[in-house]
Amino acid sequence: MKTDQKTLDLIDAYWRAANYLSVGQIYLRDNPLMRKPLQAEHIKNMILGHWGTSPGQNFIYAHLNRLITENDLNMIYISGPGHGGPALVANTFLEGTYSEVYPNIGQDEDGLRKLFKQFSFPGGIPSHVSPECPGSIHEGGELGYSLSHAFGAVFDNPSLIAACVVGDGEAETGALATAWHSNKFLNPATDGAVLPILHLNGFKIANPTVLARISHQELDQLFRGYGWIPYFVEGDDPAEMHRKMAAALDEVMDEIRQIHFNARGGAETERPRWPMIILRSPKGWTGPKFIDGKRNEGTFRAHQVPITDPATNPGHLQQLEEWLRSYRPEELFDETGRLTGELADLAPKGDRRMGANPHANGGLLLRDLVMPDFRDYAVAVGSPGEASASDTLVTGTFLRDVIRCNSKARNFRIFGPDETLSNKLNAVFEASDRQWLGQQAEEDEFLAADGRIMEMLSEHQCQGWLEGYLLTGRHGLFNSYEAFIHIVDSMFNQHAKWLKVTASIDWRRKIASLNYLLSSHVWRQDHNGFTHQDPGFIDHVVNKKAEIVRVYLPPDANCLLSVMNHCLRSKHYVNVMIAGKHPAPQWLDMPSAEIHCTKGIGIWSWASTDQEDNPDVVMACAGDVPTLETLAAVSILKAHLPQIKIRVINVVDLMKLQSKSEHPHGLSDKEFDLLFTKDTPVIFAYHGYPWLIHRLTYKRTNHHNFHVRGYKEEGTISTPFDMTVLNEMDRFHLVQDVIDRIPAPSSEATYLKQQMQDMLIRHRIYINEHGQDMPEVRDWKWKP
Repeated sequence: MKTDQKTLDLIDAYWRAANYLSVGQIYLRDNPLMRKPLQAEHIKNMILGHWGTSPGQNFIYAHLNRLITENDLNMIYISGPGHGGPALVANTFLEGTYSEVYPNIGQDEDGLRKLFKQFSFPGGIPSHVSPECPGSIHEGGELGYSLSHAFGAVFDNPSLIAACVVGDGEAETGALATAWHSNKFLNPATDGAVLPILHLNGFKIANPTVLARISHQELDQLFRGYGWIPYFVEGDDPAEMHRKMAAALDEVMDEIRQIHFNARGGAETERPRWPMIILRSPKGWTGPKFIDGKRNEGTFRAHQVPITDPATNPGHLQQLEEWLRSYRPEELFDETGRLTGELADLAPKGDRRMGANPHANGGLLLRDLVMPDFRDYAVAVGSPGEASASDTLVTGTFLRDVIRCNSKARNFRIFGPDETLSNKLNAVFEASDRQWLGQQAEEDEFLAADGRIMEMLSEHQCQGWLEGYLLTGRHGLFNSYEAFIHIVDSMFNQHAKWLKVTASIDWRRKIASLNYLLSSHVWRQDHNGFTHQDPGFIDHVVNKKAEIVRVYLPPDANCLLSVMNHCLRSKHYVNVMIAGKHPAPQWLDMPSAEIHCTKGIGIWSWASTDQEDNPDVVMACAGDVPTLETLAAVSILKAHLPQIKIRVINVVDLMKLQSKSEHPHGLSDKEFDLLFTKDTPVIFAYHGYPWLIHRLTYKRTNHHNFHVRGYKEEGTISTPFDMTVLNEMDRFHLVQDVIDRIPAPSSEATYLKQQMQDMLIRHRIYINEHGQDMPEVRDWKWKP
């Protein structure tokens, strides 16, 4: 149906209103409706913001409003360009959502004044799209992730359409370039739709963009090759562009409807080719054509603040006034400062407004997972170390049933970059296949159009999909190799910042936690070598606000089950769990594991010898392999130096080490001193880089007695035990560390230290000859 001219004229007026508000936010602190001649005192002292992308996004938003109203669509808006803040704030204000969540910013002249002044102003709001803006699930710092978030949002959301504006600068990022392939994972029978709108305005901050400088034919072929059907809307004449945009959106909507109808009626089994829009408009569209004799509109100069000095430069002040008045605000707002009724009626109503859509405030829709009892999956542990099991293989059976228990709700998925089987979560494939809409070959396994497991060999996509899934009110788990989770460092940063900010916004509801399970970890990457050995993600995580991040190092399968159960039930955290996948000794039965994990740290009395006296040494450990090596060292010390009183402390919740004043999980100084004492040597075997333990404990009374062993960037293709030897975290080095720190070592201690040095030489000779660890290492068992 062709959009009539009256509607197009109203859309143009609405667009002018949004553009006016966008310019006003950047420049003005008073005179919001230009009812007086513009004066220097009306201008902000610091002018900050980004104009270039705003008019194009205002244009898109206004047209989407029409599409939503006419078709009763359930749609959210994702702003990919890095700094489209003025546009999103303007549009959510015009539709009324902004004033509903911030009643002090009313729909009148005083409300406009406050809206303008707060923008990029101390005590106000950021210049980019941020959590403070209603309707947003994606902020300006997340450049490159918009399309991934959009797909994550519509998985298992069959009625939802995510309109995703992709900036042409953003399109140059690796994450975004790969995200176009997400259409191979979208099931039209059970998922919603993503409508990408590639906004080509030609420039980044100071350079042309790649996609804006290739031919129409090449651009068309590129996106057809990605599996999309592109619709082009190009030009700079507003009247013509309104007609083109309205027509393109109507065609796109018809195609999306037909795709869903065919898939949900069983008529279509092939992967569809989804429509997209390529919008080419000038950067800084409708702004000043020239400033100071240089072309502005349609150039990189329009990117941020085009008119730079209106407060002290009379020519600039006059040009700014002409620019603001060019939108004819007197036609758009009534005497009270409210948008005129005919224009206000263009916006959708209630939850259909993109700023008020509950999917953009996912905590409103969040429902707790139905959880099986994790205790039912316990490994039978008689005496410590007697049983052997793969921690992640065991946990896979628990996750399998989490999938089954929530199959009807369709609110839980597992994401990972082709590593779910490698990380030994095999059992999950008993409950679900991988979702895959591409071609299939006869020998393929675990592929289906409808699956709970999402795998693509791009950590960026897995993270982005999961974030979009969580932000719209669902639950999930990201499993990955430990070394390569660094690929999403920046994405983790931004999500953690989002959680931190939204936790203090009253109208935002808490969402499910972002849960990482990192396996194939540093100590058991002996077969892949140095490139796969890096535990530094932990260090990166603990830089974030303490109320957001949690790090867990379960020593065995039962502890991992307990931790996984806790993390999947939690809200508004980033939980990092690190666990091994290879068969390893099991230390705690389930009742003991549950108690230990609930406390997060504790003395293992069954391994300690200090019950009747103060310890001579504290042997602490965090991580599965450090725990194994610590207990092996303790067994050597008990056999050769039984007079030494040893206290063994295992740490599951790493943040217990930090002060209670720094982290809500932290121990008080009194609790810490009771465990580690005030003056006893502490030998700490730690999973990651050793300096993090020093950083977490530097304020503690006994910190000067801490000696930490961990990974120190030594690795190669070798044996499992040799990895610990290369980094001096093995049992033989730990025994020597104890001997070096106990007072007045005995003759037995001197001979034992030499024996440990000899064992290290034997180890090197043995592995070089046999290619495996010595029998006394391979076959070692804990003896009570």
